[in-house]
Amino acid sequence: MDRSGIFAGSDPFVLAQSWLTEAEGTEPNDPNAIALATVDDQGLPNVRMVLLKEIETEGEGGGAFVFYTNYTSKKGQEIEAAGKAAFVLHWKSLRRQIRVRGTVTREDGPKADEYYTSRSLKSRIGAWASQQSQPLSSREALMAEAAKQALTKGPNPPRPPFWGGFRIRPVEIEFWADGAFRLHDRFRWYRAGVSDDWIVTRLNP
Repeated sequence: MDRSGIFAGSDPFVLAQSWLTEAEGTEPNDPNAIALATVDDQGLPNVRMVLLKEIETEGEGGGAFVFYTNYTSKKGQEIEAAGKAAFVLHWKSLRRQIRVRGTVTREDGPKADEYYTSRSLKSRIGAWASQQSQPLSSREALMAEAAKQALTKGPNPPRPPFWGGFRIRPVEIEFWADGAFRLHDRFRWYRAGVSDDWIVTRLNP
């Protein structure tokens, strides 16, 4: 199978990181923005934009995709219940996208602490102040809660126990690039489980 050029490589995580790195030089805003899909207890899907914070190229299953959020948010609850999620990275500047599906576990240890500490103070306070996805009476109420949390938590707030990371270990990754006359290039990497070898297939556009 011919996978030369931008599709070349034997590791999909390294390939995904190379595409993201390239997009960082061309995409005007948030090249790491992903459209994250989950399902509720009725099987009804939800999708929203979040920021991908790391592509791990080593570890269990060879690698993973990591993002952070409030565990009590709608997406957090749906991920905890299903244990699965999917997302797409799309770059208009490159005319490429990456689709991922897999199982999800928490990143709730030192790495989550390290990332939380790296955020701006206002963002760290915001994580304490926001009851994400819950009804809110007004923006003024939110700002008042942020001010209260700033006074309570001080200049070095700890990571909230309800806030941390999720690690998606994929069983499917698809790399897509725009082609002339809608004859796009698509390569699907698939494995039955995170410890299995990858099978790569070219797909019709």
